[in-house]
Amino acid sequence: MNSDSDLQIAGDILEVPHLLQPAREHPATVAEFVGLARTIAADRSQWAHLVQYDATSRWYHRLKTGPGYEVWLLSWVPGQGSGLHDHGRSSGVLTLLEGELTERTERGTRALGAGAQRVFAPGYVHEVVNDSLEPAVSLHIYYPGLTEMPMHAAQCAAAVAPDAAEDVVTA
Repeated sequence: MNSDSDLQIAGDILEVPHLLQPAREHPATVAEFVGLARTIAADRSQWAHLVQYDATSRWYHRLKTGPGYEVWLLSWVPGQGSGLHDHGRSSGVLTLLEGELTERTERGTRALGAGAQRVFAPGYVHEVVNDSLEPAVSLHIYYPGLTEMPMHAAQCAAAVAPDAAEDVVTA
């Protein structure tokens, strides 16, 4: 026996449907929203053909809505940024689909590469910028749907090490 536990499941757990929770039609937990973002990210046919790049302003497109949530697709050409902001009463999941972005908070700076995810609570203040030489594409899920994005005075400095940021989920 090759286990650290006395509990063993014989056979295929998927063959015991009464032990499984039914799949939700729409996400309801942070983990399920992260999973939704990963599912969309993995299926390029859902989003790649929609992406546009605009040198004058950040491009965005609402990709999907569900009960109380929204999924947005954004593109970032080099030098574009969000400005320092929060998302009001919305929580969110940011998933980088292509390219590189930099996230700045009062706690420091974090480089995000393709596949990186950030999970944030209401009132989380950050700035996202494309500091690279290539365009980037990101996916954002907000729950509840985004109704406000208050801007903040520039106060973030990269005085803290990049590993000081929290709630990074990697693929």
